[in-house]
Amino acid sequence: MRLGLALGYWGRGPSADHVPLAQEAERLGYESVWTAESWGSDAFTPLTWIAAQTSRIKLGTAVAQMAARSPTTTAMHALTLDHLSGGRMMLGLGLSGPQVVEGWYGRPFPRSPLTATREYVDVVRQVLRREAPVELDGRFHSHPYRGPDASGIGKALKAITHPLRPDLPVLLGAEGPKNVAQTVRIADGWLPLYWSPSRPEVYGEAVAADLPDGFLVAPMARVQVCDDVAEGLVPVKVMLGFYIGGMGHAARNFHADLMARMGYEEEARRIQELFLSGRREEAVLAVPDAFADEISLVGPRERIAERLELWRKGPVTDLLALAPDPHSLRVLAELNT
Repeated sequence: MRLGLALGYWGRGPSADHVPLAQEAERLGYESVWTAESWGSDAFTPLTWIAAQTSRIKLGTAVAQMAARSPTTTAMHALTLDHLSGGRMMLGLGLSGPQVVEGWYGRPFPRSPLTATREYVDVVRQVLRREAPVELDGRFHSHPYRGPDASGIGKALKAITHPLRPDLPVLLGAEGPKNVAQTVRIADGWLPLYWSPSRPEVYGEAVAADLPDGFLVAPMARVQVCDDVAEGLVPVKVMLGFYIGGMGHAARNFHADLMARMGYEEEARRIQELFLSGRREEAVLAVPDAFADEISLVGPRERIAERLELWRKGPVTDLLALAPDPHSLRVLAELNT
């Protein structure tokens, strides 16, 4: 099992720790470093900054949101950074949800998310392969554009810049079983959310089946070496309170639905109820320690070592550590040898 460093997205501003953590991860032999975006900092700019100050570690987006850019624009970002980094780019994509897509990006959330994702990946692949001008008569993505307001003079184009790698890895963030099954068919890897090594069945039959050779399964997990497990789980509970309670509508929240499928339906609905009524601290406290713990690696070194074995036994190929400090990064590297 390879190790990656997950840095997420910025809060109120950039973190001074991100570049030093990425450099330490590279020194320790970590395979990759990953950035993200929500409705603040973007995923590609910080990754480029890190690329300029590292030399070997692979660079991934986990995830870049599809609604933020047309698929050709995303492919341009990826091929550009792949060139600048000497072939280290890994493109992780996610569809997000209706609240963010419509509320922040001002675009309709697709009524057929599977089709929208499949078309998006198709266009990205066409750009990167550069075998012919990009053409797709899709339901959500058409190249050239063929909508009712089209000028009619759009021309199919092929990227001016020759991509460094036509097979640049494309990974997808997917939660529902149908979405995961499609990810296995069309992508090079999967970025699971809330991965529990003891509950792989919640993601559907595709995870239990033989995965394609070289297919990446790369979940994120909070990693923190500390004496007090309950204290170490507090940041996990804060994150879960926000995602379960606030990252979606009360009637449509993919994160809450996933938590429910993992056996915490009553707790998920309670977290939503508290968060959406403005009682955010109570929502965080309502997150069960057991749920936060099973998707994390938190506690003394010996406890993390024991629990790490569960992660090794499943389909995970890359553990992306949300590690808050260099000590935790070092301990995880030592335990993974």
